[in-house]
Amino acid sequence: MFSFRATNCLLISVDLGLVDNQPVKATFHRLNFGVSKRRSLVACDIHYYTRVTQHIRAKYGYTSATATRRKLDGKRSSSSDIAVTNQQGDVSYFGSVSIGTPSQNFNVILDTGSSDLWVADTTCNYCSTNTPLFDSSKSSTFKKQTTGANSAETQIQYGIGQVSGVIASDTVSMGGFTIPNQTFLAVDEVSEDLLNGSVSGIMGLAFSSIASTEATPFWQALSDGNQLSAPEMSFWLTRFVNDSTAKAVDEPGGVFTLGGTNSSLFTGDIEFINMPATAHPTFWQLTMSAITVQGKSINITTGDAALAAIDTGTTLVGGPSADVNAIWNSISGSKEEPDADGNPSGLFSFRSSQCIGGIFDVSQGTNIQSGQGIPGWIVGDTFLKNVYSVFRANPASIGFAQLSDLASTSGSSTSGSTTSGSETSTSNPSSSSGSSTSGSTPASVPSTSVSILAEVLMTVVINTL
Repeated sequence: MFSFRATNCLLISVDLGLVDNQPVKATFHRLNFGVSKRRSLVACDIHYYTRVTQHIRAKYGYTSATATRRKLDGKRSSSSDIAVTNQQGDVSYFGSVSIGTPSQNFNVILDTGSSDLWVADTTCNYCSTNTPLFDSSKSSTFKKQTTGANSAETQIQYGIGQVSGVIASDTVSMGGFTIPNQTFLAVDEVSEDLLNGSVSGIMGLAFSSIASTEATPFWQALSDGNQLSAPEMSFWLTRFVNDSTAKAVDEPGGVFTLGGTNSSLFTGDIEFINMPATAHPTFWQLTMSAITVQGKSINITTGDAALAAIDTGTTLVGGPSADVNAIWNSISGSKEEPDADGNPSGLFSFRSSQCIGGIFDVSQGTNIQSGQGIPGWIVGDTFLKNVYSVFRANPASIGFAQLSDLASTSGSSTSGSTTSGSETSTSNPSSSSGSSTSGSTPASVPSTSVSILAEVLMTVVINTL
């Protein structure tokens, strides 16, 4: 067993599954998603996080009775490390993709919770003047889809807005890998709050079965074409929320590795947990098997409601009503905060109404229940930036490892070597001397005084005994 801990913290442990019949646990430190007083660039209040939770609910089909989500009529390569940017204090993480001939470069959210690639184009209505736009007229390889059910405008409707556009194909490259005729959505309408700053779209990294464009996702096309050394994607995500050293909207965000892992970014073994068996994988999912708060076990829903999507494109952690309420009911001084209209928001405060908890009720205000492909839990960056995570397509599984001493320092950059294809990656010798032990505080964890207004801090504890 190994762990890293912050001092004087409220602890919540979550078993995400079993490895060799032993539990893999995540310990949540101090349940309060921070309202950053340092940043005036993001309105991180209850209303802001209400919009965030609405987007997450809509993304996974937890829409209200009036809201809808619809669609209108080579040779093997080495792994590639791709620089990630941390946007607006851990709100989202993006990388760079090139589209067209000659290539046009765009920043896209790296999202393991969806499967479509889309970017805003020059016909976009309501796009910010700061949003870089794709100009199809400048690409000699651009092809608009003109036949089939998806030849007309395609739209995804959310509770807080929509994106719509036309399905097309073009040459798409990322990290030195290229797919000549990658299908994507050229978006001509984006609602408010879906794009911020220099981001132009989303790179979906889940499975093709949930793609609204019915396209094979970029990563899956690379894997199917034997361009990847291993069918793996790995993430190290940095932490900058409430970091007094952060000076800009965009900060170094970590490393996204296509085709393997980066051995300088983790220490010890990567423990892989097999995904629930299914004929057609949808989201990257594990099973939530247990939760404890301060050592006290919390009864949680089993079955389909225990499925947890592991989602780099989501900021917070959402769960079923009964489970989330059970967690917060066990925490003295917590209460549910109202939204702008005075209705329950599914968000809870802790100690102060200015400290919004990072675990929210994903089904609050909806008429949708988990099951039938909808996960009960959505585990986002609040958790993922505390671990090294690996998404492996074959066999379908997700792995976690403890961050190395190098990666534990937010904003660090690395050019470490990558490895691929191993069932369990071995410890990185250069990092082993800095591995965390129980009772230590990683460099990325805010001090106790700062963490009162910090977001949920989680510790991964992988039980190998």
